[in-house]
Amino acid sequence: MDSTAIITALTGYANADNVKGMARYGINPTNTLGVNIHTLRKIAKQTGKNHALALELWATGIHEAKILASLIDDPACVTDEQLEKWVLDIDSWDVCDQVCSNLVDKTPYAFEKAVVWSQRDEEFVKRAGFVLMAALAVHDKKATDEVFLKFFPLIKAGSSDERNFVKKAVNWAIRQIGKRNESLRQKAIALAIEIEATGTKPARWIAKDALRELRRLK
Repeated sequence: MDSTAIITALTGYANADNVKGMARYGINPTNTLGVNIHTLRKIAKQTGKNHALALELWATGIHEAKILASLIDDPACVTDEQLEKWVLDIDSWDVCDQVCSNLVDKTPYAFEKAVVWSQRDEEFVKRAGFVLMAALAVHDKKATDEVFLKFFPLIKAGSSDERNFVKKAVNWAIRQIGKRNESLRQKAIALAIEIEATGTKPARWIAKDALRELRRLK
């Protein structure tokens, strides 16, 4: 299918009630059709990897087309310029998470972007940095503990951000890194305790939630 056929198909699956439900969970309803992720994954499987098509789909600005683009793009073809453009186009937490965990974490730029984006000020760019840390902790089985320990100062610095979509991603990064192995679990617990001691409201929430889960993993 070409991009026109895919957009026609997505439009056929549009569901206004789903859009309203998504909005209640903080998903931006603008340019959103209400197509569920299972349908998008089915279309992606039928389409296969296609970098050029992914770029066309993303350019439509349609919420579901962006997610589909992240599912069908070829990580080997992705460029730094593309990632910088795409991350600025993200306007919803679910698109952020899908793009990071479907595509960006499989590119050669993943660790670099986790570091750089987590220090940016734009809400969804910053979220993307921490979501990448979480996604890499789950998906990159070959990465050493040292790689993730380098994220710790960035996580601590990000823990003072009061924005909901950022603080939840910071929390997610701590928890997923701590789940990799026992050594990182202990270090993640120590980090959470340090964060809690900073005393800010977001830091206390981030630390309390992370400690609850990580301590339960004994």
